[in-house]
Amino acid sequence: MKRITIFLLAVFFAVGLPMTAQESTQKADEKKKADSYGRTPDRYVPFGKFTKPYKQFFLDPLEYHGYGRQIPEPEQVESVKIGFLGPIEPTVSVATGGLSHEESLGRKMLQGAKLAIEQANVRGGYRDRKIPYQLVVRNDNGLWGASGNEIIHLAYKDNVWAILGTIDGANSHIAIRVALKVEISMMNTGDTDPTFTETAIPWVFRVITDDRQMCYLLADFVFKKLKLTRVAALRANNRYGRMSIDEFRDAATRSGHPFLVELNYPVGDTDFTSQLQRIKSLNPEVVITYGNAAESALILKQMRAMGMNQWFIGSDRMVSPEFIKNAGENIGKVAAGYPYNPESGDPRYLEFKRLFKKRFGETPETYAAHAYDGMCMLIKAIEKGGLNRARIRDELAKMKHYDGVTGKKEFDPVFNNISPAALAVLENSRWVFYSQEEALK
Repeated sequence: MKRITIFLLAVFFAVGLPMTAQESTQKADEKKKADSYGRTPDRYVPFGKFTKPYKQFFLDPLEYHGYGRQIPEPEQVESVKIGFLGPIEPTVSVATGGLSHEESLGRKMLQGAKLAIEQANVRGGYRDRKIPYQLVVRNDNGLWGASGNEIIHLAYKDNVWAILGTIDGANSHIAIRVALKVEISMMNTGDTDPTFTETAIPWVFRVITDDRQMCYLLADFVFKKLKLTRVAALRANNRYGRMSIDEFRDAATRSGHPFLVELNYPVGDTDFTSQLQRIKSLNPEVVITYGNAAESALILKQMRAMGMNQWFIGSDRMVSPEFIKNAGENIGKVAAGYPYNPESGDPRYLEFKRLFKKRFGETPETYAAHAYDGMCMLIKAIEKGGLNRARIRDELAKMKHYDGVTGKKEFDPVFNNISPAALAVLENSRWVFYSQEEALK
């Protein structure tokens, strides 16, 4: 009898206490989250109401099984170099066929990266060896082949240990394929293209919340909160406009409210009369745009001048002083998705804002803040992994969560940040930010 009792106790403790209803629900929610790519809500899952896919992708962690982890750390190193690739100097652009247009964003990204490097050196540099960190800066000039060449130069000429960049979706896709061949980690802090990490490259990481999450929030805001159904789209005729609006387009279709029309314009255009006349004739309740702040502001201004008072929603690039300045006085109902809450009261974020303003004389925005977080993640991985590219990559892959100045980051199996987006609403000529829960209640 004693032996039976001991045996039953052993089984009891091995199996554990039975789960409570709350624990069971929590476990089911975690499994459901793990089975859903990109935290896609059930209502926006492709064919979700009709069939289960034979195979789902991007749910398994990306692994690197190659060479490199056994390479010893170099003994003689004057500085620990980290590369930066971003649009910081005017040049030609594939998107416009003329002058490039993202330098203002790239320079902000560079400021955030610089601040993180400088702070790491104030703390003493690399490990106990006290080797200073060095930022090696190269311009992403808007040409696909050129951006790939810059990765080669950073990896083999400059001998950097990791790279931070870039913003343009087309250039980023080329750059990360070169990074795959070079076998060097690339941290993206500015490209919100949902397909960026769908390349299954185990050397690629993204810290900024992407347009997938921002579009899901915008779709819920329009269809669930506002109860509107008639949506027309006017977007930039480039990869950013075409790909970044994709998840909102799909969400609208799967909600039973496909776009009334989807029109586009060349980057740098200033007259949208013909497109807006067609949109006006369809009597939409909402107009969505995806493009830079300059064109988005002009679209809104021309809409209001034509008597179009519908909700105007769009991308995070609208959330800028430039948009408010150029949109005119009759702004009306405007909202946009945003990767984080820049009005956060988090002490780390407030300290970051203070130090950034002290260093650069201005308040940081999204590209600066996310570049700071991304560079801090790279430095943390280098400190843990050592001066070894493969082990640096391994340390980044272990970071399932990261508490940055832009908030709590959660990364999916393909190293994409799936943290919820914020909703920015223009109220009395200033942007006010709401969490997902606040925006939809």
